[in-house]
Amino acid sequence: MKESFNLAVIYGSARENRFCDTVAGWAVEILKSDPDLSIDVIDPAKLDLPSRHVGNTHPGVAELQASLAEADAFLVVTPEYNHSFTGELKLLIDSAKAEWRRKPVAFVSYGGMSGGLRAVEHLRHVFAELHVVTMRDVVSFANVWNLFDPDGYPIDKAGSETALRNMVTDLKWWARTLRDGRYPKSQPNCWRTAS
Repeated sequence: MKESFNLAVIYGSARENRFCDTVAGWAVEILKSDPDLSIDVIDPAKLDLPSRHVGNTHPGVAELQASLAEADAFLVVTPEYNHSFTGELKLLIDSAKAEWRRKPVAFVSYGGMSGGLRAVEHLRHVFAELHVVTMRDVVSFANVWNLFDPDGYPIDKAGSETALRNMVTDLKWWARTLRDGRYPKSQPNCWRTAS
């Protein structure tokens, strides 16, 4: 039987006229062609999360936690604002806890000359606290506004797609390994309350 993975693609920006739609839209289109993956998009602009922590009684928080719980792995598409990631992404991350645990996350980053890599480095620390395994490799777009054509595709289509697929190959390995650890065949229920 062929294995499949639930991949949650998380938008890291909620700004109006955000470039995240272009970068994430490209990544989602590529990944939807992967027969191993079932894609769920999580967009903080559509969740309308509350500005303070109120628990999962809020419909946006409840929807987010349900989506994260179903995911085997995550792909965060993040811009860099002021040498870090956005407040909307931090609020999204902090709105759940157990749902992140013992799962892998990969990053597609974008921005100015750093390509969003400083945002990714900060995210690694946050996700480590939540027991999330971060992928070493990152797909990064420096000076992103010059790297995509008007149709929303990278100028270097082949190179960008190869980098994304290679990173996701590692992400799937970790997704399988961590899922097997969460749900060992000999003890199928031993980690279910902690996953």
